[in-house]
Amino acid sequence: MGQEYIKRGNEKYNIGDYKGAIYDYNIAIELSPDIPDAYIDRGLAKYELKDYRGAIKDYCIAIELNPDDKDVYINRGLAKSELGDYAGAISDYGKAIALNPSCAEAYINRGSTKSEIRDYKGAIEDFSKSIEINPDFAETYYNRGNAKFDIRNYSGAIDDFSEAIDLKPDLADAYINRGVAKTKFKNNAGAEADYSKAIELKPDYTVAYYNRGISRYYLKNYDGSISDFSKAIELRPDHIEAYVNRAASKYYYRNYEGAINDYNKAIEINSNYAKAYANRGIIKIMSGNDIKDGCKDLEKAIKLGETSELIKEYLVKYRKSLPRK
Repeated sequence: MGQEYIKRGNEKYNIGDYKGAIYDYNIAIELSPDIPDAYIDRGLAKYELKDYRGAIKDYCIAIELNPDDKDVYINRGLAKSELGDYAGAISDYGKAIALNPSCAEAYINRGSTKSEIRDYKGAIEDFSKSIEINPDFAETYYNRGNAKFDIRNYSGAIDDFSEAIDLKPDLADAYINRGVAKTKFKNNAGAEADYSKAIELKPDYTVAYYNRGISRYYLKNYDGSISDFSKAIELRPDHIEAYVNRAASKYYYRNYEGAINDYNKAIEINSNYAKAYANRGIIKIMSGNDIKDGCKDLEKAIKLGETSELIKEYLVKYRKSLPRK
């Protein structure tokens, strides 16, 4: 009789009615308390409702009833990971692997969890094992590429992101991260092309416009960089770095007023942003508009922790030029 309620609960689960599903699973458990599937399915519904502790309790009961189901260990590992219990999650994925050494999913999840605790070499080993089992899953190459990037193996990261793109050409994040890796080799033209592809796939992808703006800046395409930073700001009006970098691009056109306005906006967003004060101060001094105010900005930047020797030199040099009281 409990199976009928499990079936009805699954139907509700499949349409996103997780509370309704749990209601039916509760009845199924009351009628047939020894059916592992009822606990597993109730755990899945609780997970969707972000009741991770409740999900773990259900998975534990399911494991007691059937300790040989690798999927329950994987599910419990996911819930533990959501609670920040990475050691517990890694242990559960390990148990799933012990039950089925060919379970690519368990290696992927364990690798992702190892990345969370910055065990990037361990993560790469797990992702590599998953690829050995299933070489056609784009996301595994993508994840391994991220781990390689984190250990500064940028060429290896580019290779993995490229493989991910070959398998899944619409994986926008792979283009973004490959572009970032290319900048490590100062290949800004290649990075720009990757960011452009990401924008083609996701026209509202803020980070793609921002990153492309950076690459265009280094390629001395200041019109393009200003356009990209403006789009990033349109999509995310509190994007402080986009204001700062758009100001830098405007500076090259000697649009001092426009640059100062952007630094003003950055400071409005974060009144303790030393870089914005430093750069605004330099522009005020170099444009000759307000050396006194510029020096005040440099003083503020240093007070906030700016350590650039150039900023300190500017302050000493131009403060001397101010008329004595």
